[in-house]
Amino acid sequence: MKNFGLIGAAGYIAPRHLRAIKETNNQLLCALDKFDSVGVLDQYFSEAHFFVEFERFDRHIEKLKRDGQFLDYISICTPNYLHDAHIRMALRAGADAICEKPLVLNPWNFDALQEIEKQYEKRIHTILQLRLHPSIIQLKERILKHNSKTKHEVDLTYITSRGKWYDISWKGDEQKSGGVATNIGVHFFDMLSWIFGDVQEIETHLHEKHKASGYLEFENARVRWYLSIDANDLPKEIQEKQQRTFRSITVDGNELEFSNGFTDLHTLSYQEILKGNGFNLEEAKPSIEIIHTIRNQEANFKYSKHPFL
Repeated sequence: MKNFGLIGAAGYIAPRHLRAIKETNNQLLCALDKFDSVGVLDQYFSEAHFFVEFERFDRHIEKLKRDGQFLDYISICTPNYLHDAHIRMALRAGADAICEKPLVLNPWNFDALQEIEKQYEKRIHTILQLRLHPSIIQLKERILKHNSKTKHEVDLTYITSRGKWYDISWKGDEQKSGGVATNIGVHFFDMLSWIFGDVQEIETHLHEKHKASGYLEFENARVRWYLSIDANDLPKEIQEKQQRTFRSITVDGNELEFSNGFTDLHTLSYQEILKGNGFNLEEAKPSIEIIHTIRNQEANFKYSKHPFL
């Protein structure tokens, strides 16, 4: 049984991590969040010590060490812009870090994290759960078997409506969240680079607070993508069903069905991490480079690794 700490216990994604810790038969010793709406802890780890001040959380971890209890992992579910700071804290505390997406907002942050991994001889793991989805795995295997020089044609649409709270929260602040392409797009960009190879061209066609679109060209695919949190963008039939999310990926005109199977992916991610098969810094980097480029491009701007384009 491994000992866990968790930072960001009041966050939206925290229950998935709590469930994963529970379902992998491990224990949560302590948790931190500046907000105290954390009744969810009772559902999983009612005996965990909870703190609203970082300093007291840090002091408690040191006390655990003196008592012979060491944290093996610290899970990080905090706002995006705080991830790298909390990762550093976890490693300094003597624990591996398990961090939600995106691992960092800027590619150059990876260098510092690689150095601190070596310094403390601990590992940084990130959650890239779409790589574990059965339909995505099957698609990757199919693409590898295809082994054709012809590039696949991919269309990605992901619309997941958000309320007025979004703009008031940290997610509505691009400096803190990275913007809509980061908040709801980073997993898809990771999935695409994992399946279709290195990115070769990036075009940003639309870049607004609530929606973004563009074109990505990978070694083995041309991708047109559209991301939105605006409920008005939902297809009419989805609105009539009073559903708030629509996702569609077509590859060469064929719809990829992956609507189901999301609920257990965090637990599966933790199982792989505990077996030593988690996703590391280098694996997370391509999607971070993509979202950073999109965020810093003007609309209708083209980035290409090919100097002749």
